[in-house]
Amino acid sequence: MKVEPARAAASYTLGAQQYWFCSLGCFVRFRAEPQRFLHPETWEAPVVVATEYSCPMDPDVTDTKPSVCPKCGMALEPVGVGAAFEQGNPELDDMWRRFRLSLWFTVPLFLLAMSDMVIQLPSWIAWVELVLAMPVVLWGGFPIWQRGWASIVNRSPNMFTLIAIGTGASFGFSVLALLLPHWFMRGGGMPPVYFEAASVITSLVLLGQVLELRARGQTASAIKALVGLAPKKARLLIGIKEGEIALELVRPGDLLRVRPGEAVPVDGVVHEGVSTVDESMLTGEPAPVPKAVGAELTGGTVNGSGSLVMEARRVGSETILAQIVKLVSEAQRSRAPVQRVADRVAAWFVPGVVLASVVTFVVWALLGHALMGFVNAVAVLIIACPCALGLATPMSIMVGIGRGAQAGVLIKDAATLETLHTVSVLAIDKTGTLTEGKPRVVRVECPVDVLRLAASVEQASEHPLAGAVVAAAAERGLVLASPSEVSAVAGQGVSGRVEGRLVSIGNQGADRVAEAARSTGSTIAFIAVDGVASGWLAIADPIKETARPALEALRREGIEVVLLSGDHAVTAEAVAKQLGITRVYAGASPARKAEVIRELQAGGSKVAMAGDGINDTVALAAADAGIAMGTGTGAAIQSAGVTLVRGDLKGIERAIRLSRETMKNIRQNLFFAFVYNFAGVPLAAGVLYPVFGWVLSPMIAAAAMMFSSLSVITNALRLRKLEL
Repeated sequence: MKVEPARAAASYTLGAQQYWFCSLGCFVRFRAEPQRFLHPETWEAPVVVATEYSCPMDPDVTDTKPSVCPKCGMALEPVGVGAAFEQGNPELDDMWRRFRLSLWFTVPLFLLAMSDMVIQLPSWIAWVELVLAMPVVLWGGFPIWQRGWASIVNRSPNMFTLIAIGTGASFGFSVLALLLPHWFMRGGGMPPVYFEAASVITSLVLLGQVLELRARGQTASAIKALVGLAPKKARLLIGIKEGEIALELVRPGDLLRVRPGEAVPVDGVVHEGVSTVDESMLTGEPAPVPKAVGAELTGGTVNGSGSLVMEARRVGSETILAQIVKLVSEAQRSRAPVQRVADRVAAWFVPGVVLASVVTFVVWALLGHALMGFVNAVAVLIIACPCALGLATPMSIMVGIGRGAQAGVLIKDAATLETLHTVSVLAIDKTGTLTEGKPRVVRVECPVDVLRLAASVEQASEHPLAGAVVAAAAERGLVLASPSEVSAVAGQGVSGRVEGRLVSIGNQGADRVAEAARSTGSTIAFIAVDGVASGWLAIADPIKETARPALEALRREGIEVVLLSGDHAVTAEAVAKQLGITRVYAGASPARKAEVIRELQAGGSKVAMAGDGINDTVALAAADAGIAMGTGTGAAIQSAGVTLVRGDLKGIERAIRLSRETMKNIRQNLFFAFVYNFAGVPLAAGVLYPVFGWVLSPMIAAAAMMFSSLSVITNALRLRKLEL
C-alpha cells in the first residue's frame, strides 16, 4: 500500500527528511508488523464496540445487542467499558426527542383543559383535545406501552406496567366517553374526559426518564475517569527520532517518550531519565513518587517535571489500568445480598398496587363517586411505580465501587462491599503485608557454595524471601545452576536438586545465634544439603511506613488486629511488638491459617484476612472478606474480594469506611423508597378527602413518582464525594 506523506507527517509528526531518515530504522519492525508502518489508517485508534449489554437494575440480564430488560423494562446498557462512554446513550437521545415533541402538544392541551375551569367551552373542544393527545400518548408514550405490554407477556410486572395501565385507562376512558357518551351519561350531556391527564402523565414520565438516564450516567463517572486516564497516543522512539502512534499500536519492548506533564501511556520501566510521577490514581495518595532508571511505571499515572524514556512491558488489556477498569465494571454489575429485600418486596408490590387501585375505584363507586374513584385509581397506579425501590441498591453499589477504585481499593463484587462493614477482627499476614515485601539478606552463615546452591533452587520460587536469596548470590557474583525436581510446601520451604545434590531451604532449624537474629525481627532460612544442615541466612524485611498508623486507625474503629504468620514465633513476636499487636499466631501453615480464621469466626467474629502470598490463599478464601495486596501474587489476588492496588495498608481502613458509608446510603435509599410508596398510595386513594377535601391528581402523582426516583439516584451520587 502506498504511504501518503501528508498523512504520515500529520499522524507521525515527522518532517519529510525525518520520515526518510526513519525508514531504515523501521525496516526491521516492518518485516514483523507491516500494518504499524504501511497502513496509515491503523495509526488511528480503532473504534471499540461494546459486545455485551446489561440491565442496571438486574445485572444478571444480558444481551449481545441493545434491547429492553424483560424484568424491569429498562434499556440495557453497554458493558464494554472503553466504548460505552464514546458511543453515547441511544435511549437518552430517544427519550429526549420524544419528550420535546410531546411537550408541543401537551402544553396547549393542558391550557385548554384548565380553561374549561374558567369559561364554558363548546363540546367539540374535546375532539381537539383528542387530536392533541394522540401524538403524545400513542407516539411519545410508545416505549411505555411497549415495555408495559412486555412486562405482562413475561409475567414480570414493573413500573411500566403501572404507568401503561394508568395512562391507558385515562386515554381509553376518554375516547369511549367522547365516542359513546350515553354509556356514561344516561340523562344526556358530555362526561368528563382526561386527555390532558394522560398526556401530562406521559410527558412527565418521559421527562423523568431523561433526568434519570442523565443521573444514572453520572454513576459511571469513576469508570469514565479511569478510562480517560490513558492517553490516546504514545510517542514512539525510533533511533534518535520520535513520532506519535495510536496507543493500540504500542508493543512490549517499544521505547516511548513521556514528556513532563504527560500521562504514562502503558505499563513499563524507566529506560532513561529521572522524574517524579503522580500515582494518586492507584493509591489515592497525592504525594509524587520519585522515578529513576529501572523503576516501574504504570499506565495512566502522570509524569512530573522530568522527561522520561520508558520501555513498554504490558500493553492493551494487560495493563494495570485496563485490569482495574475491567474489575470495577464487573463489580458494579454484581448484586448485593441486601438487594434480595427489594426483590422480594417488588415481586408482590406491583400486583398489590393494582389490587389497591381496583379497591379504590370500587369503594368510591359504592359511595356514589365513580368518576372520582376512577381518577384516584389512576393516581394510585402512577404514584406507586417501584422504580425508586429497584434503583435503591444498584445505584449505591455502582457509585461506591467506583469511588473505591479512585482511592486504590478494588472491590471484586457487591457482596464483599456489603460484608466489609461488619468486620470486627482483621487477621493480617506479615511478609509483604505488614512489611515491604522486599527483603534482603542481612547475614550469611554458610559457605559461599551452599549459598549458590540455595539460590539456584530459589530461582523457581516467587516468594519474596526467595528473591532476597537470589539477589544475595547475584551481589557476590555467583553463577547459578538450573535446578530440577523443585517442590515447594507453602509456608514451610522449598527443595530441589542442583548438580545432583538435594538442597532444602526452610524455616525449621536450631541454632543459638540464629535465634538471637530472630529476636530482632529477621527471618531465618535454614539450608540443608543432602540432608545435612549446612548453614542459615538472616533475611530482614522492613515494616511498611503506613503499617503503624493504619493499624492504629483500625483499632480506633473497634477492629481487633491479629498477626497470622508462617514465620517463626520469635520473628513474628518481634514484629507484633513493634506494631502493638497482642494476638500472634506464628509458624502457621496455609491450612493452619484457614483453621485460625474459622476459630475466630466460631467465636462470633466477622473476620477479614489480609495477605499477599500463595500461602495466604486458603485463609483469604475462608475469611468473610479477603484483602489482597496488589503487589502480591496473582493467586492471592484471585482468592480475595478486595485488592489494594499498591498494597498500602491505609487501603484497609478506606475499604471498611467505604463499605459502611455505602451500606448507610443503601439503607437511606430503601427508606426513601418504602416510605414514599407506603405514604403515597393512601394519599392517592383519597384518604384525606373526607377530612380536608383533598384529592391527589394523577398529574401530581406522576411528578411525585419522577422525583422519588431522582431522589434515590441523587442520594447515591453523594458517595462520589466521600472522603476516604
